[in-house]
Amino acid sequence: MTTILLLFVLGIVLLVLDLFTPGIILAIFGTLALLAATSQAFAQYGVGGGLLAFAIGAMLLTVALYIEYGLMPKTRFGKKFFLHAEVHGTSQAPAAAIAALTGREGVSVTPLMPSGQIEIDGRRYEALSLDGHIATGARLRVTGSQNFSLTVTKLS
Repeated sequence: MTTILLLFVLGIVLLVLDLFTPGIILAIFGTLALLAATSQAFAQYGVGGGLLAFAIGAMLLTVALYIEYGLMPKTRFGKKFFLHAEVHGTSQAPAAAIAALTGREGVSVTPLMPSGQIEIDGRRYEALSLDGHIATGARLRVTGSQNFSLTVTKLS
């Protein structure tokens, strides 16, 4: 009985400590400790004792996870461990904004071989050169867009 109880306590403690450490090693060992305690209960006390131990372990785990993820994030200490900010933005400009750049002039920020980055009005965009290799600092004209980049040609 003592071994079963110690394995349950060890499992719960490891699962709670997993919050404070990177990775999932403690969670794996905590889960294995809970499974070992349950299997010990089945071996020592039969099906009835094993199911009772499983139910108690499930309740302990539920309480520990509720405290860890339900109550702790609301405390001053817990707010340091959980992300509360949101990121607003997009990975690319809207299609209408890209279409509005057609005909505009810009400067290559990186060499275009045939793709690279250009700058128009202080903003960087991915670009694909229709003229092949273009050196850094060359003046360019946007001729259109395809997929996720602008198509550009070199100004003479």
